[in-house]
Amino acid sequence: MAEHEVETSAATAVVDAAPADRRSVDGVLARVRAGAGELTGALRRVAEHVLSDPEAAARATIVELAERSGTSPATITRFCRAMGFEGYADLRLGIAAETGRARSAGWTVDIGREIQPGDPLSRVLDQIMAADTRAMHDTAALLDLHEVERAAMAIAGANRVNIFGASGSALVGEEMQFSLHRIGVAAWAWSDVHEGLASAALLGVGDVALGISHTGQTRETIELLAEAGSRGATTVALTGFPRSPLAELADIVLVTASQATTFRPDALSARHPQLVVLDLLYIAVAQRTHDRAHAAFRRTAQAVDGHKAAKGAPS
Repeated sequence: MAEHEVETSAATAVVDAAPADRRSVDGVLARVRAGAGELTGALRRVAEHVLSDPEAAARATIVELAERSGTSPATITRFCRAMGFEGYADLRLGIAAETGRARSAGWTVDIGREIQPGDPLSRVLDQIMAADTRAMHDTAALLDLHEVERAAMAIAGANRVNIFGASGSALVGEEMQFSLHRIGVAAWAWSDVHEGLASAALLGVGDVALGISHTGQTRETIELLAEAGSRGATTVALTGFPRSPLAELADIVLVTASQATTFRPDALSARHPQLVVLDLLYIAVAQRTHDRAHAAFRRTAQAVDGHKAAKGAPS
């Protein structure tokens, strides 16, 4: 089918902005999923078609994929560049390798299938496990460990750390605040925008602000991170969209992936990958503050030890 659509400047910007290190075959579908929302027109249709049936896309020629997505071979080539590949052959190999690993690991079991009211819990469990496993592997493929290193160094040397998030992201932020507090890092988690703004306004050079939002579009979190950054604090974004408004204003960006299932849309299914990335960041901070962290963890453990039930005592 002939295709004469002119790509918008936004889509062109996505193509031009693709970094060289995205040519790895790992996490191809996660990158397509994360970037699809920022593509428009014909490029968006290609992304949607690839995600709807990755195995078929891996088997198709460039002409076949163009026909099935209602675009042109030239658009397929532009799409390949947007995903960080030099050409269609490299993209096909990446998708084929990833879908092959998914089959061998059992990640494809029930992913994308609607959970029905009458489904047995065993099948629901299989679907959740498969989706979470795939999301974890996709996150590992997307995550830039150099950025994790930068964030860990900043937190390890920070006077104070502010963590911002709303709704489900607030719960994830509270978990990180608790972990950092146990190793002696002065950290606060804020979900109320007024309290968060007041705290962010008191940050300065040498402090760190971490904003958590899967979409990267939560207005309150963006405002809080922006306020912290304007005061000189190092800003870190944890998001599923590397070109989102939250990511654009952050000094350091940590990217996660997700696998939505019935009753667990992207924002909810991103929770476990977010916790994994923050756990990695927490461990990295503890490594870089080993003596202080070890002493603080020992003291905090001793402080609560008296509230544990004695062995053999009735429950």
